[in-house]
Amino acid sequence: MNTLIATIAAYLIGSISFAVVMSRVFGLSDPRTYGSKNPGATNVLRSGNKKAAIATLIGDGFKGWLAVWLAIKYGPQYGIDDAGVALVAIAVFLGHLWPVFFRFVGGKGVATALGVLLGINVWLGLATLATWLIVAYAFRYSSLAALVASVFAPFYYGLLFGADEILFAVAAMSALLLYRHSGNIANLMAGKESKIGSKSAGAKKK
Repeated sequence: MNTLIATIAAYLIGSISFAVVMSRVFGLSDPRTYGSKNPGATNVLRSGNKKAAIATLIGDGFKGWLAVWLAIKYGPQYGIDDAGVALVAIAVFLGHLWPVFFRFVGGKGVATALGVLLGINVWLGLATLATWLIVAYAFRYSSLAALVASVFAPFYYGLLFGADEILFAVAAMSALLLYRHSGNIANLMAGKESKIGSKSAGAKKK
């Protein structure tokens, strides 16, 4: 029962879309109406408001970290084992992808996935983040960096901890990230993908 409660709570935490919340706070257009129409930090950055984008990135990452950290820190005393932590990790990620508070229209999950990985283990998160940064700096495509990092994340976990229930959760997140970036993959192959920092004409203040 405690594992079920923790899983539902994690989903609700994940359902807080900081891209939408921060856009409202900063008086920007809804990120679901311009650019890639993805409520995430990269699309918010297309508004030209770096503060809003940074706040979105931190918020989406923090919620992933918080849910997993709470499960690992306090879960054992309530009978939540590694399988329960794995469920919490997937649940907070699914909440971001399909948030109940925003008609199930969510982001692609990059920042939240990173938060989850940092919550599981800081070195796992940092290794994945370093992969993202290297690819993003070299090619200037956020989506490409996310795709490469998502492929490497389960590999990093396996090297650090071997095969267990949490590895399954990490692999599931990676698969979902690849799925959510299917449109970006097509754009990359067609040479139509927007680079980091490019602005959208529809991203205006209200």
